Amino acid sequence: MEIVERSPGVLAPQWRLTSIGIAVSISLFAFEGLAVATAMPSAVRELRGLAFFGWSYSAFLVMNLVGLGAAGQWCDRVGPRRPLLTGIAVFTAGLLVAGTAVNMVIFVLGRSAQGIGVGLASTAVFKLVATAYPPELRPRALAIISAAYVVPALVGPILSGTITAHVGWRWVFLGLVPLALACGGALLRALRMSAAPEGTSAGGFRKPLFALLAGGGVVVLQAGGNAVVAGRTPLTVLLLGAGLLALVAGLRELLPRGSTRLRRGVPAVIAVRGLLAGAFYAVESVVPLSLATLHGFGTAAAGLPLLAGSIGWWAGAQAQGRITRMTRPSLLRWGLVALACCFVGMAALCLEGAPGWPVYLLWIVGGLGMGVSVPTTGVLVLEQSAEEETGTNSSALQISDVTAAGLGTSAAGVLVGATEAGHLGFGAGMGVLGVVAAAVCAAAAAGASRTARAGESTAVG
Repeated sequence: MEIVERSPGVLAPQWRLTSIGIAVSISLFAFEGLAVATAMPSAVRELRGLAFFGWSYSAFLVMNLVGLGAAGQWCDRVGPRRPLLTGIAVFTAGLLVAGTAVNMVIFVLGRSAQGIGVGLASTAVFKLVATAYPPELRPRALAIISAAYVVPALVGPILSGTITAHVGWRWVFLGLVPLALACGGALLRALRMSAAPEGTSAGGFRKPLFALLAGGGVVVLQAGGNAVVAGRTPLTVLLLGAGLLALVAGLRELLPRGSTRLRRGVPAVIAVRGLLAGAFYAVESVVPLSLATLHGFGTAAAGLPLLAGSIGWWAGAQAQGRITRMTRPSLLRWGLVALACCFVGMAALCLEGAPGWPVYLLWIVGGLGMGVSVPTTGVLVLEQSAEEETGTNSSALQISDVTAAGLGTSAAGVLVGATEAGHLGFGAGMGVLGVVAAAVCAAAAAGASRTARAGESTAVG
């Protein structure tokens, strides 16, 4: 393995505004995702909408999938300009609606618009990376996307909490409006240079409808899992059956054929991305709760591992953009091995008498694995996609990520509910979650060689 610096980089004059615009837009979406958790308690109290609390998250997830489903073919048909600017505009409208909401129904509508906007814009950003940067700079351009999540993770909860406490929760949303408009302006030059492709297939409403079906399936499956915990057997069978059918029907249309079988090439890349996202976000969602419950950590100390993970993610993203003497499938395999080791360690910390402090080191390792793996899957998809397919395949990659993350966090939530209901001990439940997540990543690592093109070697160069 050799790490080499190349020049010019993504901040060279010809790409500087594009790189800054991408970084600002992704940071904006990430900050909003983190900030809403801090602002929600105040919003619910003021709008008297506790019954709609969960819908503010579910609506975002479902409509985010709809945006992702719509963006892929649209980007391939007309290029990234209109989908990206439309996504930013819809996201901005969602911020305004949520920030001025007079009841929770309107607030949820605002969150829905934000989900659509993020789905449209994030897919268009991938298309922009494919059209604006030469192939040798794409790993670093995708590293910008991963790194753009770090600053919001560092300052998002503190900043949004301060704004909520001293100015009001509405400004957590309204204050982002000028930044959203600014990032659209920063990307205009690069978008003007992105010519519309020729001879691409027509789009339509088919994929967004199937994305809506898949997103609804995730929500219904979560409801079915909660019904299992509550012991409502007839309702459980109905919800789980309906949710599973909706999810499978939706994903069959949205993902490339062969994804469930890890068919060599893009289908395997998309499947591996889903596996690592589902495992990571499932475990991440319970890290603070586990530290507080099993080890007696305070709120601040229990949340610090997520900060450590963000730093590890940034380091991994930067490293993968500079490694040139290792094939992408091999790099992906090492990232997945790091994740599996992290989750095995997390399971061990759930044993009686185990200390809690190693979680800080483990979560750096987990973040490092994600920082290496996530951009690498993006690079593999762009390398193996024809120009007229980059939007569709990038959309499928992110649909796999978002759907698996939703399923993973839902499963973790159901498991926590089962421990609360006394069906099993909390430590045992979290230990099982860690072991399952490690097994998923180990299986994905074993299949990483299938992410290469047919006949392409995965040996270290």
